[in-house]
Amino acid sequence: MSQCPHVSPKPHTLKNIMLTSTDFRGLFNKRFADNFLPIPAYNKLYLGVGTPNFELPDITNDRSCQLSDYRGKQPVILALTRIFTEKQYCPFCFPHILALNENYEKFVEKGAEVLMVTSTDEAQSKIVVRDLGLKMPLLSDPSCQVFRRYGTGQSLGAPLPAQFILDKSGKLQFVHLFSFLDHNASVERLLAELG
Repeated sequence: MSQCPHVSPKPHTLKNIMLTSTDFRGLFNKRFADNFLPIPAYNKLYLGVGTPNFELPDITNDRSCQLSDYRGKQPVILALTRIFTEKQYCPFCFPHILALNENYEKFVEKGAEVLMVTSTDEAQSKIVVRDLGLKMPLLSDPSCQVFRRYGTGQSLGAPLPAQFILDKSGKLQFVHLFSFLDHNASVERLLAELG
């Protein structure tokens, strides 16, 4: 479809972003099938102990990101989030993603990095970064290995969200697992837990 050369395309703004779309391309894939059956979140990690290392593509900064790179340098908030595709967001996670992004500088001021992990593939994740204007690193984990290692659970085609805070030495300081009564740890709670 060609555009009139005198009309500039409409810029992406959050007002243009819809929580869900009627375009379901990319939704029904291997990840959807692997995460369809409900498995509740379960706490398999211990406070005061290190957590599993991982390496994932950082889509925001176009580099590889390894969790162990932060050990001994700064605290890390792992925000594992639920995005179905670049067109379908979890209604519980979408506002949480926006809140983390809007308050990203507050976490940086406390010396922490926020690593958001999604199960969307790299192509879908690039669209998410662009459309939401993400400042924090968005890490792509379409195989859901990090979600499984951290025991977040799954349901209806995607892993469930969870938040973890690791102190400067890489030890687990805080865990919030999804429940229908308390979906995601608020920005205020995460900031308070950082101290």
